[in-house]
Amino acid sequence: MMIFDSDPYLEPYKKTIIERNHRIITRRQEIAGYGNSLSCAINNHLYYIVHIEHNRWVFREWAPNATKIYLIGDFNNWTKDEKYALLPVGQGNWELKLPYESVHPGDYYKWYIEWNTGAGERIPAYATRCVQDFDTKLFSAQIPDPDKKYKWKYKFDTKIDNPLIYETHIGMSSEKEKVATFEEFRRDVLPRIVDLGYNTIQIMALQEHPYYGSFGYQVSNFFALSSRFGTPDEFKALVDEAHGHGIAVIMDLVHSHAVKNVAEGLSLFDGSSTLYFHAGARGEHPAWTSRCFDYGKSETIHFLLSNCKYWMEEYNIDGFRFDGVTSMLYYDHGLERNFADYSNYFDGGEDEDAITYLGLANMLVKELKPNAFTIAEDMSGMPGLAAPLENGGIGFDFRMSMGISDHWIKWIKELSDWEWSVGEIYYQLTNKRSDEKTISYAECHDQALVGDKTIIFRLIDKEMYYSMSRNSDNVIVDRGIALHKMIRLVTLATAGDGYLNFMGNEFGHPEWIDFPREGNNWSYFYARRQWSLSDADYLRYKPLLEFDKSMIHLFADNNILKGGLSCLRQDEQKKILIFTRGDFMFVFNFHPVDSFSNYEFEAPAGKWDVALDSDASQFDGFERNNDKISHFTMVKEERNMLSLYIPCRTAIVLRKKS
Repeated sequence: MMIFDSDPYLEPYKKTIIERNHRIITRRQEIAGYGNSLSCAINNHLYYIVHIEHNRWVFREWAPNATKIYLIGDFNNWTKDEKYALLPVGQGNWELKLPYESVHPGDYYKWYIEWNTGAGERIPAYATRCVQDFDTKLFSAQIPDPDKKYKWKYKFDTKIDNPLIYETHIGMSSEKEKVATFEEFRRDVLPRIVDLGYNTIQIMALQEHPYYGSFGYQVSNFFALSSRFGTPDEFKALVDEAHGHGIAVIMDLVHSHAVKNVAEGLSLFDGSSTLYFHAGARGEHPAWTSRCFDYGKSETIHFLLSNCKYWMEEYNIDGFRFDGVTSMLYYDHGLERNFADYSNYFDGGEDEDAITYLGLANMLVKELKPNAFTIAEDMSGMPGLAAPLENGGIGFDFRMSMGISDHWIKWIKELSDWEWSVGEIYYQLTNKRSDEKTISYAECHDQALVGDKTIIFRLIDKEMYYSMSRNSDNVIVDRGIALHKMIRLVTLATAGDGYLNFMGNEFGHPEWIDFPREGNNWSYFYARRQWSLSDADYLRYKPLLEFDKSMIHLFADNNILKGGLSCLRQDEQKKILIFTRGDFMFVFNFHPVDSFSNYEFEAPAGKWDVALDSDASQFDGFERNNDKISHFTMVKEERNMLSLYIPCRTAIVLRKKS
């Protein structure tokens, strides 16, 4: 069924959707040839990455505007030498073949590129490792070791239907004021994720980026694993061990733009501003001060698709969360648009070349690894983005439900507890396209950055500095702890198909994220995670961690997200929200002060046992319910009724036993 068959509001745009789909299929055939796989045709990385052929080093680059290219590095004292000059071999390609002993694995190198109006040092576009000099802060590429092959221990081909995602940043994962490493993450953080029960790790900032504080979203070297976190083998060991625990590893992939830096990146690479990018104003992102790819250029398409294939084949990655998709979809990058109706998605302002690229990328990922999955970060809500290509969609497996976190901020910030509407909460949390899979989250890394606040900080604020001891008696903290649990549970319980949590937020990590910069004296104090807070028995962070662990395991062990939602009660006066999902019932009382005895409502007939209670003492609750008691429906006036005691600011999950 095509997407316009299931959504009548798309009927007026049927022609555009069909043409868009046809364009993707046609482009695939142009690249691969009729009947051939796309994955077999996408191999730029095999051609351009430094490698050995017949016992000779092969260096290649695409730089059509160059008049001369020299290989410079440790091996020739960083000087131009005709022995190390690349020769043009046609179609803008340059090549140099050297005897094996001429350079060595680990040597640092760059290109020195000359063009008609200038010259400069550049890092190869397909460099797989770039290392920053401690003194000069400049990056250089590094010759790989062709004999060093990581031996994978675990084969991972599990299909993750409902991702429970632990979003993480390697560098800030240590409690120490430093840049953490892959090894430290594997040793210290991965066991925590395993214990919590998440089935997917989403890692940020893996592609090399010159400015650490960009959170990895200003990429300079697309094929290079960021060396500040360790070596490729150390990252592979991390992926391998996660796979051994049955956890998928996906990465934030930044193909929406590129850093503007000339010394490190692709901008003005061979003196031309349009090598991979649009010309003029269209080649400059007005909000991000970065370069915008020209997805209509064959070379750009091959560069980016090869990048997808490289990460999956080299590092055994299980998929991607594509960053900045909204910026890619529209000529105006979606800036200042409110996307109030469907016409905004089909008004001619869409970058069809970018849409074609995204469709091809999704095809390629599935060809390479059928159980891999992709997630789109799109704020516009473009219909069909996460619908299958054969249904007229663009092919993403999931899309982020980005509006949910904004609603939580709005409700917490702008309304008193007495003004919260359980009907609006349920509507906004479940307002998703039925034909597309979604990932819900109450907060991701965005809400933790300087300039914003995490949910826990919005709820408790300065009291976090004084009243987080288990012995403290503080109504503000009591409220914050209770709502923090409820917000996360209701967001997960109403999720379409998956859920995401950012590292540390599961236990209410205090304060914000602020990377080292001139404005904070280059401090790492806020660019870390204080795990010890969640380990301390005397602090209130540990019960929040225990609640998150119980919540995630409950959903993972019982495949709850596969069940359909059915709302049983929205009681605005008493602020009671009750709904079922499969054999589980979720009961929320958002009332600030009122608890309700013998609260009666119609429910599926049978015996219901408590599976999770946010008010349990182990979760820093007041233990107002006896979780050992079973609850039975009673027939009243030919209806099956259930009666519960529902304390204020609590959530109870019941499981149907018979």
